[in-house]
Amino acid sequence: MNQQTHVRPVVPPAQLPKTGDTPLTETPAFRALLDEVARRRDEIQIRRHVPREIVAMMKTARIFRSATPLAFGGDALAPHLFLPMVERIAEVDGSTAWVAAFGSANTYIAALPYETQAAIYADGPDQVYGGGLYPLHKAERVKGGWKVSGQWKFASGCMGADWIGVGIIGDDAERAAGEPVAPTVLMAVAPAAEIEIVETWNVMGMQGTGSHDTRVADKFYADAWTCKRGAVGIFDDALYRYPALAYQAQVHAACNLGLARAALDLVIEMSAGAKIMLGAPRLADRGYFRKTLAEGEARLRAAHAFFYDTAERAWEVLQHQPAVPLELNNLLRLSASHAARASADTIQDCFRIAGMAAIQEGHRMQRILRDSLVVTQHAALNDATMEQAGMVLSGLAAPAGYP
Repeated sequence: MNQQTHVRPVVPPAQLPKTGDTPLTETPAFRALLDEVARRRDEIQIRRHVPREIVAMMKTARIFRSATPLAFGGDALAPHLFLPMVERIAEVDGSTAWVAAFGSANTYIAALPYETQAAIYADGPDQVYGGGLYPLHKAERVKGGWKVSGQWKFASGCMGADWIGVGIIGDDAERAAGEPVAPTVLMAVAPAAEIEIVETWNVMGMQGTGSHDTRVADKFYADAWTCKRGAVGIFDDALYRYPALAYQAQVHAACNLGLARAALDLVIEMSAGAKIMLGAPRLADRGYFRKTLAEGEARLRAAHAFFYDTAERAWEVLQHQPAVPLELNNLLRLSASHAARASADTIQDCFRIAGMAAIQEGHRMQRILRDSLVVTQHAALNDATMEQAGMVLSGLAAPAGYP
């Protein structure tokens, strides 16, 4: 198996992106991206994936170098500086934000050997990694690597990815003879062009993410292109010590924060609009509308504050300690799940107070609602995470695989 060693960054780690003090959400490249997504969001929905031209604009806006190691020209960006990019895109389109969220995914391939990462970033730091690791398939051990066959689900963004990973189980051949053989869970990575995409993504929401299945048959993966699933990156940059599962939960929760902001802005825009029935009050003149709007605004802002405050605290800890302690890691998971749920609740309230106009199939609130419900179904954010967070808060032992 691969022996992972930690490599010091070639330049000091920084909290701010290399563009200086300007937030990445305010750069000309990012604003151009938002304009293009707004113009083409219906096309993205119909095509069921984000076109490569928009993925290219994401690269220009530095989304996909955010988790690239500094050693390869990346930003190794603090999560609390990357998450606003996802959130802001979600205000325009949920599916595009979900694909942009995988700008965080290069934290996974940071566990691969240095030489392998050098090959991945040989053409520059703006590399898109995607893939679905489940269900795990047993691989056959062969000389120098693994022979792999199988089909994996939920490879979000695979249509625009440069590299795709799959999840495999292998028998650890390096154990001494006579010892019990335990399965090793690995992530195997290859150029996207070598992976078959099976178009299976027919869903109620997040339709434009292109989260299709991937498939390979008798494909050889050299040991150098595999690493233990969830392994810590080989670099000392703080980003690769940040809890990987918590970060996955955060990037998806950020989608719902942006969608909720869009829903609130949409009902505010509708509040003074034309009346459908003669003599009926405008939405803004209705007490229940104003009350629900105020409650939604407060709920979203409170969830937003908890979410980002916890992320900033974790990053600060990593400037002085090697790892985030369990209690804070648990709060990262809790704040992400809470943000996703509070946002979804706000969106459902917005749909309700928008009235009959929102039931029209082409109404934007429809898509916002459906997209938000997909977010709360994600394994990193669903009801089980709230139960597990409560276990840790209660002083019970953290369940296996959590946080």
